[in-house]
Amino acid sequence: MLTIATWNVNSVKARMTNVLDWLREAGPDVVLFQETKTVDGEFPRLEFESMGYHIALCGQKTYNGVAILSRRPILETSTRLPGDVQQGEARYIEGVLEGGLRVASIYVPMGQSPESDRFPFKLNFLDGVYERARELLPLEQPFVLGGDYNVAPEDGDVPDAQQMDGQILFHPEERARMRKLFHLGLTDAYRALNPEPHRYSWWDYRAGAWQQDHGLRIDHLLLSPQAADRLTESGIDRKPRGREKASDHTPVWCKLDL
Repeated sequence: MLTIATWNVNSVKARMTNVLDWLREAGPDVVLFQETKTVDGEFPRLEFESMGYHIALCGQKTYNGVAILSRRPILETSTRLPGDVQQGEARYIEGVLEGGLRVASIYVPMGQSPESDRFPFKLNFLDGVYERARELLPLEQPFVLGGDYNVAPEDGDVPDAQQMDGQILFHPEERARMRKLFHLGLTDAYRALNPEPHRYSWWDYRAGAWQQDHGLRIDHLLLSPQAADRLTESGIDRKPRGREKASDHTPVWCKLDL
């Protein structure tokens, strides 16, 4: 059994105590980090390697940054999506683990607002994820595309769908991109086993969002059919969000019978 988690840590150095505590408590086999916010040479490798993790990095100073931590050796890595959708930003890393499972840590741009020039960047980036999934599916191998997608796919993934409609993170064009991924044949690991609405993975720091449980489900683990066939459990671990100096995201996880 393999436990895979995704977590936007919102600066790995700033949240180091929380991250290490959670790794000890939850014991995931594979962790996909987003917003590490550090260059590769300054990533705190030693702390994670001492816990038995192999590490693959795609870092950037101050902004973005993605990483893969795996108890299995990481045999090969890639940091490029099809097309020029990344614009030099460290938002994607993919690795093949010993045993054949392929995983990717993805940090989709937030997009700022539907009127911003960052919104087309976001849509193009999601198109790049779609194209990569389309390339991988004919291989008929298990893979997990996990990360902070910055999109709440369904009405039940936001507190008030009518109020949120058309806003960033819940815009029809963003949600259409997510549906394309699902229609391609990918499975939302959390939603596949947890149909109840209003379960979130991100809460704004402002306006008492955490205290009122006004969040969004924007962090996802998308499984290929071969991985989905092996899905046994999935969930959202809310505990890290309630800790002091917490990230505004919390881990989303699944278990695969591999």
